Amino acid sequence: MEQRTVGASGLRVSRLGLGTLTWGRDSDGDEAAAQISAFADAGGTLVDTSPAYGDGAAQRILAELLGDVVPREELVVSSSAGIGAGRVDCSRRGLLAQLDSTLRELGTDYLDVWQVATWDPSTPVDEVAATLDYAVSSGRVRYVGARGYLGWQLATAASAARTTDLVATQVEYSLLARGVEEELVPAAAHHGVGVLAVLPLAGGVLTGKYRNGVPVDSRGADEAYAEVVQSYLGDSATRVVDAVVTAADGLGTSPLAVALAWVRDRPGVSSAIVGARDIAQLTGVLVAEELELPPAIAAALDDVSA
Repeated sequence: MEQRTVGASGLRVSRLGLGTLTWGRDSDGDEAAAQISAFADAGGTLVDTSPAYGDGAAQRILAELLGDVVPREELVVSSSAGIGAGRVDCSRRGLLAQLDSTLRELGTDYLDVWQVATWDPSTPVDEVAATLDYAVSSGRVRYVGARGYLGWQLATAASAARTTDLVATQVEYSLLARGVEEELVPAAAHHGVGVLAVLPLAGGVLTGKYRNGVPVDSRGADEAYAEVVQSYLGDSATRVVDAVVTAADGLGTSPLAVALAWVRDRPGVSSAIVGARDIAQLTGVLVAEELELPPAIAAALDDVSA
């Protein structure tokens, strides 16, 4: 799998990342082991988790796999802090407490990437910057970033950085969610921050599975995910999905591969992070790594989804 640098840093990650949102809920430990093994065998390195995923279950499962299934040093492990117990707390006390808890849960001495999970208007940005500096200087963290920031928030945080630069920003980005291109992506480029794209398949809508209704075994039929899926459905989405399916037919590949390749190769994107419920879904994702979209098809998808 191709490796890319994250922003202006020297950190290298696989251009497809493995998300763990479903671990501990839809995917048990055995399934997670199969996923991370197949991912690593394909050359994948970036594994993204969070203390919020599965109320901590995702991190606990990942802890059982680090070293036993895949050597810790072969992975770039990313996690976050700032949201816990249903509230936002990006104070120095709150962030470091969550960081230490994550390290204990994962059974590791450090995180490769540690991201502030949300913007906290109650905490001065200089305090957040100083906390990120301390996390790196203390050896707990190698690189830092932010999740879900708006363009002005990212620019403010990047400008406030002291000795430790932000290297990554994790945001929702797909053919059905291109709003980040207006301010966030340009801000990231200006400050040398790499984009980690999440929900690149728009909750599965871009795979075409919802063209004729909601399958009973899909996330759209699951109360936990139904609202997310519904947010992507509509007339404009139908036009985009139809274009993706047409492109896939012409290329002899899957709509999943087309949609994923499009966002993976957008300017500024360091990696597209995908979560899978089972090894069959992940296999489809890994196949997409082989696809390079012809410029004419990429341009057509740009137009229909603009």
